[in-house]
Amino acid sequence: MIIKKLHEAGVKSEHAYLAGIASIGLSFVSWTASVKAEPAGLDRADRWGIFIGEWAPTFFCMGLALSQYERDRTENPLYADDPRAGAAV
Repeated sequence: MIIKKLHEAGVKSEHAYLAGIASIGLSFVSWTASVKAEPAGLDRADRWGIFIGEWAPTFFCMGLALSQYERDRTENPLYADDPRAGAAV
């Protein structure tokens, strides 16, 4: 249901994959910025890097789910909101 709503909102699997890749880069940038800008030290920088780095698997999983949904919509009329779907066995 969530994947369907995301698809209807215009989010594609490529967007989720790009967000996953961007979050990996953002994780490194946030770690570097925290090490240089905050006097809290390496521990806080590690926490920032790990926090943002944990987003990547979520985005990649969403990309896989959206990819599966997109493929099913083109191959299976039951996913294409086909009015004939109710008549199918």
